[in-house]
Parts: sequence; structure tokens; C-alpha cells
Amino acid sequence: MSEITTAAELRELLGEPNSRAANKDRAALHPRDRQWIATSPFIVLATSDADGNCDASPKGDPAGFVQVIDDRTLAIPERPGNRRADGYLNILSNPHVGVIFLIPGRNETLRINGRARLLRDAPYFDDMIVKGHRPVLAVEVAIEQIFFHCAKAFMRSSLWKPEGWPLDELPGPARLAKEVQPNVTETLEQLEQYYSPETYEKLLYERR
Repeated sequence: MSEITTAAELRELLGEPNSRAANKDRAALHPRDRQWIATSPFIVLATSDADGNCDASPKGDPAGFVQVIDDRTLAIPERPGNRRADGYLNILSNPHVGVIFLIPGRNETLRINGRARLLRDAPYFDDMIVKGHRPVLAVEVAIEQIFFHCAKAFMRSSLWKPEGWPLDELPGPARLAKEVQPNVTETLEQLEQYYSPETYEKLLYERR
């Protein structure tokens, strides 16, 4: 094995970015950024704690669920989940976050980096109500860096081409939980019921 240990070694291997890539960062939202955010129903929120332990959490809702507060501020509503709160706990010890905005069928992504804080309420919370459910908290992001990421990764992976989706090659969520989680005591039948689309549909916004 030959490990890369310095930035100079990395640059010698990869080379320097062209001027278009090197200088595409922005610190404030362009109208096209706003349009992209308003069209995106899915993001990945990346965080790390004070020791550098990382987490990347997918979050989804109707398109435009991430609120643009102003040209330098975003807000991401919390929705009911498994209550681990890994990313939220990270933010409490290290506010630096990264967000990737995806739009189904588009190979480009919008990337935003900044500093986050957790809010239990704000005037814009009423604008984040979905199906009558108001979020109990939001991640507010002070934007530091914005840029569009090129399409190559999505093109290489053929992510949006359903003819290549391996739908039947892996077990469903119930069997996965039974096989990989040592402390699961429910039967497979109970897990199938819990992970069924009908059950999950009822739990999308309800707190239990």
C-alpha cells in the first residue's frame, strides 16, 4: 500500500482544479439557488462532533421543505424519526455542517456549507407545517459556501435509470433488521408489519 499523507502528495496525484471549479463558490444565495432549493424534496445533512466523528442524515419532505430565510440563511425542519438525534447532538458540539440538495432526475446537486444552530421555535415554523404537523425544532444554517456540483457521479452510477435498480437483490428492511441488529427481539412477522408502507405512512409525521 502507498498512503497519501500530505496535501502536496494529493495535488501531485490529482493536479489542480481548473479556474471554473476553483472559483465557483458563493457565500450568498443566487435566485437559481433559491429555485433549486424550492424544487428539492430530499437533502443529506452532514455533521461531525467535536472529536470529528461524522454523521450524514437523509431528510425528505414535499419539495421546498427547506426554508430560505434570507440570502445567507436556511432552515431545515425536524420530522419524527428514531430519536437517535445523532446529527443534532453533533451540532451542539460542532456547528459546522454540509448540505446536499437533490432533485429526482437531475444529475447535478447543490451543495451548501455553513454553521448551524438548533431552534425550538421561530416565526417561520408556521411555514414548515406539513399535514397539520408543526416541527418541534429546526436546524438553522448560516451559509458560508454555496456551489453546484457536477453530474459525473450520478452519470457514472446511473442513479436515476430504473432499469438498473437492484430492487430484488437485497432483503427488505424487516429482514435486514432481524439479521444485522443483535438486540432485535420481535419476530420477522412483527417486523414486517412495523416496516410495512401502511404503518410507515401513519408514522411520517406522528410523534410516539
